[in-house]
Amino acid sequence: MFNPLSYFGKDIGVDLGTANILVYVKGRGIVINEPSISAINNKTNQILAVGEEAKKMLGRTPMHISVIRPLVKGVISDFEVAQEILRHMLRKISPSSSFLNFQKVIIGIPSNLTEVERKSAEDVVIAAGGNKAYLVEEPVAAALGANLPIEEATSNMIVDIGGGTTEIAIISMGGVVVSKSLKIAGDELTSDIVKFVKDEFKLIIGETTAEEIKINIGSVVPGGEKIEMSARGRDVSSGLPREIIIRGSHVRAALSKSVKSIVDSVREIIETAPPELVGDMLKHGIYLSGGGALLRGLDQLIEKETAVSTKIVEEPLTCVVRGIGSIIENYSKLKYILDNPLRPKEIIL
Repeated sequence: MFNPLSYFGKDIGVDLGTANILVYVKGRGIVINEPSISAINNKTNQILAVGEEAKKMLGRTPMHISVIRPLVKGVISDFEVAQEILRHMLRKISPSSSFLNFQKVIIGIPSNLTEVERKSAEDVVIAAGGNKAYLVEEPVAAALGANLPIEEATSNMIVDIGGGTTEIAIISMGGVVVSKSLKIAGDELTSDIVKFVKDEFKLIIGETTAEEIKINIGSVVPGGEKIEMSARGRDVSSGLPREIIIRGSHVRAALSKSVKSIVDSVREIIETAPPELVGDMLKHGIYLSGGGALLRGLDQLIEKETAVSTKIVEEPLTCVVRGIGSIIENYSKLKYILDNPLRPKEIIL
């Protein structure tokens, strides 16, 4: 029988995402994958729920309960809530221990964070129970998770579309050659649907409903079959509940502007890359990861616009944390990839 105490002092990896927090434990794999959301009682400052339980409360709470996302577009906006969410999740993997202590914690972060934002990411995992914190940029971790040969002198182009940011990078010889981080990603696409439904149908829908629409019938290129689903919300003029039928063509229209920004940024990165790497790209292609990679037809659209073969990686939702896991399992070989291997932050006990 597995003993939870064996986690004590282990090395772990954390994908501190805007939408989800994933935790990888050395020797065990991915053990936590939950929404980075917390429900808080404003009267008592007590955390009522974290993760999946808190997500169910979105848009359904009374005035004295707030459902908070402590990360906005890849950046920690509420340090204390982020710390409590992470501590709560880490306690799940070490339930019998009254004190959390993880030897090394490797954190995936967007590539364009400032020094202050990077320091905040380090501090939050140390405060939650980490002993030493190291950073790795998400596109590098995603490329590792996709099993791309990033140590070779060749083009490895990854487009990681998460909840808060889209990370686009070309990696060669273990380092990022050119990259760009966009604040347009899954959450922005969800907001686009909310706005479109309000403008087009005069109906106000919640974030959860918009996300369901995006997942179930969202696409960026016309498909062979007509897809549609019902959506319920509040009528703008009467304030009463109303149901509509929304079609795939409506969702394509809602997402078109944001998707165009992502595709244009992919083209921009290709245009600024060294010619030799662009030539390699024709052979190796472009790889999509993250939840946004599952948007129907996005790979086809990027392939059409760039003339480069575009593929979705296996299990795109966990690609970044699996890459972080590769660094944990092969630390001595891959530690050079980390942003701060020589300046670990230690907690004094």
